[in-house]
Amino acid sequence: MSCCPPLNAENPDAAARVRPAGPASLTLERFEDIKTAGGVLPLTPAPSSPARGASCGCGCSPSRAAPPASDGGPGWNTRYFAALAALVGLWWLAYSAIRPLSAWLIFGALGMEQGSALGAGLQFFLYDTAKILLLLLLLLYLIAWLRAALNVERVRDMLAGKRRGLGYALAALFGSVTPFCSCSSIPLFLGFSSAGIPIGITMAFLITSPLINEVAVVLLWNLLDWKFTVIYAAVGMGAGIIGGFAMDALRAGRWLQPLVLEAIAHAAPRAGDGAPRKLSVRQRHLFAWNETVSLFRRVWRWVLIGVAVGAVLHGVVPENWFAQNFGAGEWWTVPAAVLLGIPLYTSVTGIVPIMESLLVKGLPIGTTMAFCMSSVAASIPGLIMLRQIMSARLLALFIGYLWVVFTLAGWVFNAAQAYLF
Repeated sequence: MSCCPPLNAENPDAAARVRPAGPASLTLERFEDIKTAGGVLPLTPAPSSPARGASCGCGCSPSRAAPPASDGGPGWNTRYFAALAALVGLWWLAYSAIRPLSAWLIFGALGMEQGSALGAGLQFFLYDTAKILLLLLLLLYLIAWLRAALNVERVRDMLAGKRRGLGYALAALFGSVTPFCSCSSIPLFLGFSSAGIPIGITMAFLITSPLINEVAVVLLWNLLDWKFTVIYAAVGMGAGIIGGFAMDALRAGRWLQPLVLEAIAHAAPRAGDGAPRKLSVRQRHLFAWNETVSLFRRVWRWVLIGVAVGAVLHGVVPENWFAQNFGAGEWWTVPAAVLLGIPLYTSVTGIVPIMESLLVKGLPIGTTMAFCMSSVAASIPGLIMLRQIMSARLLALFIGYLWVVFTLAGWVFNAAQAYLF
């Protein structure tokens, strides 16, 4: 029997006896290199399967190498999926209870008056913070789990070149069927970007997702008419597709924040032939969990700050103010309405009744659409969160693009209003 335990991660004392590579004495330069590398001395690699009878350096014959750590197996997989199903159920219960629970806490437990600015702001903060954090956890984990063995290079190739235009359209179409607001779509945008999907594809989704969903289409069709619904949907899809093309043309992916670029660089390892690596359920879980924790720790505080700013703005600006000051149809009212709409925070479902009210009160169709689209596509809370994903240059480019495209659309439809309606 061998007197030495096998050299593996479960026997650190044995591994410690392996000598560091290089000269016996450390120079100052060598010490600095070790500190830069994290303070770990590189070890001389040990053979994975030494020949029988070979010596390990202490005069004995080594035992057979220990088998690698188990990847789980059927029993672990069963427990994992059972626990996952229970957690998903709890997540759904928590997500469904956010709105009534936040209303009860503010207007029931604390006794604040219904309709008061302070009460509405506090409920907004509780509801949106819990909603976005829950979505962030779920979507980051799900996307990381799915991409653990994904061949990112193959996806990039599929979305590049001749297929890139189709990629913009599919991303915009996917965004149009996701019921997310400008803040709730950010976790999915972060997950797509971290997976190495081209910036133009992810930007097409980010622009379109808060602008269009099936509920908004139904509301627009019923409250206004089919012409306005078609125009609104066409502008939303077009803004996403053109925005994706522009971001790729400018190579805007280089202006993502280091945390996203690092996530792209440290994607799951691939097999040498470029095929997707077959990973166990446990390996997928570990990859997804580490990725989720790393990204969540970097952005959660900015979610709180962004939603707090939105809560302060919520309900402060009355909707009548816009009709009174921007109803004359002057050329400058459209770009000014877009700039005023960006700080506000609402969803496309919530903006439809406001659009109806503004149109009834005489605001031109182009100005109304430009204002409402800008307030849905971007907001101060969303921009604060995006600042942790985008550099200042990319964020300014994103805001500038939205301002230009919504202003142009507003001018066009103000000019064509007499012919369309």
